[in-house]
Amino acid sequence: MSDGTWLAVIVLALIVIAFAMMAVGRYRRSRALRERFGPEYDRTVAERPSRRVAERDLRARERRHAGLELRELEPHKRQWYAEQWTRTQAHFVEEPEVATREADHLVTEVMAEKGYPMGDFGTLADDLSVEHAQTLGHYRDAHEINQVNERGQASTEQLRQALMHYRVLFADLLGDQRGGGPAPRPG
Repeated sequence: MSDGTWLAVIVLALIVIAFAMMAVGRYRRSRALRERFGPEYDRTVAERPSRRVAERDLRARERRHAGLELRELEPHKRQWYAEQWTRTQAHFVEEPEVATREADHLVTEVMAEKGYPMGDFGTLADDLSVEHAQTLGHYRDAHEINQVNERGQASTEQLRQALMHYRVLFADLLGDQRGGGPAPRPG
């Protein structure tokens, strides 16, 4: 083979290697996003025109989230919110519609206390998705039921489910590994 042929083979091999490395890099970035965002990754991919657009959106969420000044709740505030949640759950027995609104308000209050910027639901959900992707679906479901509740059309069972959904996100926001339920009894 001539020197020109060898040069062409080498250049072609380098191009193939470069494309392979790019494909592997893209796969790794996709896998990292899938692992970080969990079910939110699948939901975003399903809503966007392409996987590339969805992943660009998820990376933009990460960048926006990195710019937020989020903070952990002080232990006494965490305890206070937990007590408020217990009252809200107890209130459900007498007035489920009101208790569901209280749950929505309490979750929103905790998010604001932690430093999430309060805006429209979509932006807030996007901000939450970076750290709370595993429980974000619960928030979406609870929010949807609460909107039905605001129109006076939610059944008691729907309201019960909304409260359960709110509890999962609430516990996640507070860092409660028990899922926001009552403390286990010793023994």
